[in-house]
Amino acid sequence: MPITITGVIIHDVRFPTSKGLDGSDAMNPDPDYSAAYVELTTDRPGLTGHGLTFTIGRGNEICCAAIQALTYLVVGRTLEEFIAAPGAFWRRLVGDSQLRWIGPEKGAIHLATAALVNALWDAYARVEGKPLWRLLCAMTPEQLVACIDFRYITDALTPDEALTMLRANLATRPQRIAELERVGYPAYTTSAGWLGYPDDKLRRLCREALAAGFVHLKIKVGRDVDDDIRRCRIIREEIGWTNTLAVDANQVWDVGQAIAWMQKLVPYKPLWIEEPTSPDDVLGHAAIAAALRPLGIGVATGEHCQNRVMFKQLLQAKAIDFCQIDSCRLGGVNEILAVYLMAAKFGVPVCPHAGGVGLCEYVQHLSMWDYVSVSASFTGRVIEFVNHLAAEIENPVSIRDSRYWPPSAPGYGAVFKPAALAAYTFPGGSAWSKAATA
Repeated sequence: MPITITGVIIHDVRFPTSKGLDGSDAMNPDPDYSAAYVELTTDRPGLTGHGLTFTIGRGNEICCAAIQALTYLVVGRTLEEFIAAPGAFWRRLVGDSQLRWIGPEKGAIHLATAALVNALWDAYARVEGKPLWRLLCAMTPEQLVACIDFRYITDALTPDEALTMLRANLATRPQRIAELERVGYPAYTTSAGWLGYPDDKLRRLCREALAAGFVHLKIKVGRDVDDDIRRCRIIREEIGWTNTLAVDANQVWDVGQAIAWMQKLVPYKPLWIEEPTSPDDVLGHAAIAAALRPLGIGVATGEHCQNRVMFKQLLQAKAIDFCQIDSCRLGGVNEILAVYLMAAKFGVPVCPHAGGVGLCEYVQHLSMWDYVSVSASFTGRVIEFVNHLAAEIENPVSIRDSRYWPPSAPGYGAVFKPAALAAYTFPGGSAWSKAATA
C-alpha cells in the first residue's frame, strides 16, 4: 500500500541561548538557537517524518512561512514517489516557477526546502527501519546518483564521474562500516571557545574538553586582534602544542584584513581560519587561501554556502582547504550528496558545520556515509560537536573519546522531545511565556 503524505505541521522553536552567550561570535553576539521544525504526517499509523532548518532567532518565522508555501508540493504525494525518483522530487520542490523567484535555491526558501527534504529522508529511513547513514550506505551507486540534480554542476562533476567514484568503493563498504562501529568518527569541539566567554570559563572548558578526550578545539575570533592573540595564548597554555586549534571569524573581515589578522595568529598554529570573509566572495576566499597556505593555515567555509553551485565555484577556484557543508543551509540530503562527491573529486575534505541545534544529529549520518561510500578516509576529516541542547533531542549523538559513535535508531535523528516543543515553541511555549512576564 502506498504511503501518502497527509499534512505538514510546522513549529517555530527557539531556545534562549543568548542568556548564557552560548554560540556567541564576532558577527552574532547574541544568538537564540532556533529551528523551523516540521512533522510530515502520513496515512500509515505511527509514521511521521521529522525535519528542521536551523536559524538563530528572529527570522525563524520567515522560514516557517516559506515551509508553508512549499507544502502543496508535498501533501498528497506518496513516499514511494520520493523513494522511486528522489532527484526528480527534489527538482520539483526547488522548481516552482513563482516561488523560485525569491531564491532561486538560496535564502529562506532554500532553508525551507531543507526542512521538508530532511523530513522526507527521515520518513524514508524510518520505513526501512535504518538510521539514515545505513540507508545511504545500502544504496547502489545508481540509486545515489539518481538522488542528485546535476544541473549547473556538470562542468565540475558528471553523473558518470560520480558513478565511477561510488563504484570504486562499493566492494569495500562492509569493511569501513565495521571500522566505523569499532572506532567511531573523529570529532572536534567548539563548546569551549565562544567569543563571549570570560577567561576562567574558557580555561575550565578547555580542561573539560581535554578530559573528555578531545584533541581538536575551535575558538571564535575577529572582535579584537589583541584579544584574539591573548585568547589563543590561553588556549595553547591549556591544550599544549600537540593538539589541534582552529579559529573561526564568522565572516567579519574584509579580504585584506583577514590576511593581516591571521598573520598575527600564525605563532599559535591554527589549522584553519573558518569563514574569514563574506560567504559569497569566492575570489576573496581564493586570495586569502593563497596568502595563508604558505603559512600553514588552511581556509574553511561553507556553513553559509547556499547551494551546490557556490560550492562548485569554491572548489574550482581552489578557495577552500576544508569544505564545511551545513545540513540545513543546502537543500537537504540530495544536494549535500552532490557536494560531498564534488569535494572528493577536488581532493578537499568535508568537515561539516554543526554549531546549532539538531545539526550534530544530522551531519553524523552524512560524514559516516562519506567515509563508507566516497572518501574512504578519515584523513583531514572531523565533525564539529556542540552539546548545549542535547537534552532537548530524542536520541542525541553519542560522543565518547572525542568520536561520534554510529547511531542505530531508524531515521535522520533530529527529533525534538515533546517537552521541548511545549517549552520552546515561540511565542507561546512555557519558557517564552515566563520570560515575557519576568
